[in-house]
Amino acid sequence: MKRTRVSTLVLLVIIGGLVGGLVEVALATSGRAIIIPPLTLPIALLAIGAIVIVLAVPIRRFTKGKTKAPIDPYYATRVVMLAKACAISGSLLAGLAIGITVYLLTRLAVPGVGSIGLAIASFLGAAILLAAGLIAEFMCTIPPSDPDDDSGKKPIRIRP
Repeated sequence: MKRTRVSTLVLLVIIGGLVGGLVEVALATSGRAIIIPPLTLPIALLAIGAIVIVLAVPIRRFTKGKTKAPIDPYYATRVVMLAKACAISGSLLAGLAIGITVYLLTRLAVPGVGSIGLAIASFLGAAILLAAGLIAEFMCTIPPSDPDDDSGKKPIRIRP
């Protein structure tokens, strides 16, 4: 599995921002209530980010040689996939929160401070989820077996 590229994450932030802003405009022009993220969203995003990092710690210990307990390869694969999913969803949610914040700040009627605060908190929670996903993905990388080997291929030595 390849590492998550920065260009992909930036593109997803832009897409999320455009979708967030356009949905808010569409809801406001149709006379419906706009979307204000709930307080539980950033809390849940922080919790998910912490869980992903905690799940990646045993893999990091094994790859650094600090423990001899074998790691299940299916567990390691699932943690890497979860970390990548967190990075992707964190970037989309960060863009969405940016779009909502920009919409709220550009309205003629000044929105409540709580609305802007919740949108900014959602952005921070999504950014932390994105960072946690990237950190967990980094923690699951296997170091090269030979320091003089420049081929870039790394053998996997995880016991079932």
